[in-house]
Amino acid sequence: MDRYIVLRYIQSPRSGNGAPDTGAIGLTQAPPLVRVEQLSAHDVTDLRADPEVLMVVPSMPMRLIAPVEQRVPPEAPLADNWGIAAVGAHASAYDGSGVSVAVLDTGIDSQHPAFAGMQLVEKDFSGSGNGDRNGHGTHCAGTLFGRNDGARRIGIARGVQRALIGKVVGDDGAGQSGAIFQALSWALQQRADIVSMSLGFDVAGMIGGLNADGWPQPLALANALEAYGGNLLLFDALLAIFKTHSPYGTRPLLIAAAGNESRRDLDSKYRIANSLPAAAADVLSVAAVERHLSKYRVARFSSIQPRLAAPGVDITSAWPGGGLRTLSGTSMACPHVAGVAALWWQCLRQQGIAPTARNVSARLIASARKNVFVPETDESDVGQGLASAP
Repeated sequence: MDRYIVLRYIQSPRSGNGAPDTGAIGLTQAPPLVRVEQLSAHDVTDLRADPEVLMVVPSMPMRLIAPVEQRVPPEAPLADNWGIAAVGAHASAYDGSGVSVAVLDTGIDSQHPAFAGMQLVEKDFSGSGNGDRNGHGTHCAGTLFGRNDGARRIGIARGVQRALIGKVVGDDGAGQSGAIFQALSWALQQRADIVSMSLGFDVAGMIGGLNADGWPQPLALANALEAYGGNLLLFDALLAIFKTHSPYGTRPLLIAAAGNESRRDLDSKYRIANSLPAAAADVLSVAAVERHLSKYRVARFSSIQPRLAAPGVDITSAWPGGGLRTLSGTSMACPHVAGVAALWWQCLRQQGIAPTARNVSARLIASARKNVFVPETDESDVGQGLASAP
């Protein structure tokens, strides 16, 4: 028996007068139902013949896009939060008020002063319980919507009042891909406007695990590639379902970290393309940039083929226990863009335009700046440019 992800799409029942029962989320269709089940090969064959089952794919390992090694000693002073000014949030008239965001990560330290007064809706999909005993999720959430720490500003969209916190990887930073699909379905049900994901599917880890179980390398590679391909198709199928909810204003904008796989410091040709979920269609993938003199340049670790770029080196944000920590990675860049998206969401609403994933994404891309990078910056490194607040 192996673990599989089952995607169903069930029409909502009719009410007594024959009209659709719109349910808690106010839709004419029920949300996609994602289940993770232990199945035999025979079970998989039967499910794939079920007309109510859209897809059955193997679950695969998933991990945080872990921060890179720091260039400054831990005891060094905390870095200034240069990213807030770099994306223009410091001068924006908007703060994300009225926008609902979701952070799918390692959970959150809900008692941290950076989140005082907020409505935090927590749900654990990892099996390790709510709360953040890793730190990654708290740091990302702090960059997206954290309040000030004394005189230090840490958050982009400090007016966000409601945040959905889906814990999709355990306290050790590892998990299974089924959790992210379940959490995305939950975020849709909970009417999230924006979803931030700083994690990646772990193909190398799956191959290593199969090798450890005695699988020959070619078979382990084939098995992992089959699982990855299936999960990619599942992502596309789930996002296609999300699009059917767009007329009701419930489709969230998905934003994901591109990944920290490149090694430009070793050789300029060691640039690795982004992976799931950043590689999925209709997901805004985010590269990391750093300061260089009066301009910005791509971080040495940042994976390529992003849609946008954002600050991702020496970013200070909240840490469990009430403190702060400075980290680097595309994980730190992703919540910058999610925060800027919240500002655009509020901006459109105040202009009398109904904000949607599509038009907010269009604003993010149209307002991105390319004239802020060092000469000869490659578009494959930074996408359409540096995300910019309204």
